[in-house]
Amino acid sequence: MKILVTGGAGYIGSHTVIELQAAGHDVVVVDNLVNSSEIALKRVEKITGKEIPFYKVDIRDRESIDRVVHQFKFGCCIHFAGLKAVGESVFLPWEYYNNNITGTLVLLDVLKKNSCKNIIFSSSATVYGNPAVVPITEECPKGECTNPYGQTKSMLEQVMMDMQKADVVSSDPNPWNIVLLRYFNPIGAHKSGTIGENPNGVPNNLMPYITQVAVGKLERLGIFGCDYDTPDGTGVRDYIHVVDLARGHVKSLKAIEEKCGVEIFNLGTGVGYSVLDVVKAFEEENGVKVPYVIKERRAGDIAECYSDPSKAYEKLGWKAEYGIVEMCRDSWKWQKNNPNGFEE
Repeated sequence: MKILVTGGAGYIGSHTVIELQAAGHDVVVVDNLVNSSEIALKRVEKITGKEIPFYKVDIRDRESIDRVVHQFKFGCCIHFAGLKAVGESVFLPWEYYNNNITGTLVLLDVLKKNSCKNIIFSSSATVYGNPAVVPITEECPKGECTNPYGQTKSMLEQVMMDMQKADVVSSDPNPWNIVLLRYFNPIGAHKSGTIGENPNGVPNNLMPYITQVAVGKLERLGIFGCDYDTPDGTGVRDYIHVVDLARGHVKSLKAIEEKCGVEIFNLGTGVGYSVLDVVKAFEEENGVKVPYVIKERRAGDIAECYSDPSKAYEKLGWKAEYGIVEMCRDSWKWQKNNPNGFEE
């Protein structure tokens, strides 16, 4: 299948391109490179031995994205493009709503007008808000999102579901097929150590923060809150290896091919680790100390969030294969080999 990957030069996108190509799919990438690097795609080409057509395009630029979509006649779009830092979104709400929502609305309209009504959407477990039940199943009601980033994901899920429902009501012969993938917390890197998470500035996510402390770029890890109702007081999350997550997208194409309508899948391991659990696992696996300091709770954070991923296994045959040891090992290999990320 020929697949458009928006945000394909980013952390999750670049790993997914590898898995798509390994599965025999033709991939075209668009990315505005705001929080990503074209070097990542060059390294992906070295890993796979296959060329990746790349267009530096912001999906809010209707004319440019239409030109790409019209040229290639895609069978499906995997949509990663978007701003993604929970904490940052609290302080930059307009930027998040403008980028994530406006961009996706333009993309959906362009796809529809070019008869590509198949999309796999990069959503998030943040749509569950402070979850009603843990572990979280797909039947768990969406909660009140505690940050603008989560709001954008929740709103866009609703937009897509409404578009698909409108097709059904109007008996459209070519209705939308939409897969909403609710990620938990991706960490890790490709086993080659040549691509990985490369945030701009001080990281907002735990693992790149840990690795940048370990490599000496940052003095110590900031842990936001130690008084949550969890075993050690720090936040508990479902961390998933980015390669497992990438393979979940490839498996999701099965639902698209089966004309799924709308399907929702949690992509996680089903295991919750606290911040201190991850720090300890990283230190033990890699033999590196990670000094840390406890800080105030961060706006928008919740105490506990981990998945019940059984639906993805039952319907797609997907489950996470890697554990916390591999996540810590691969994250450190990437950072140790690339202390300055993709800056060469």
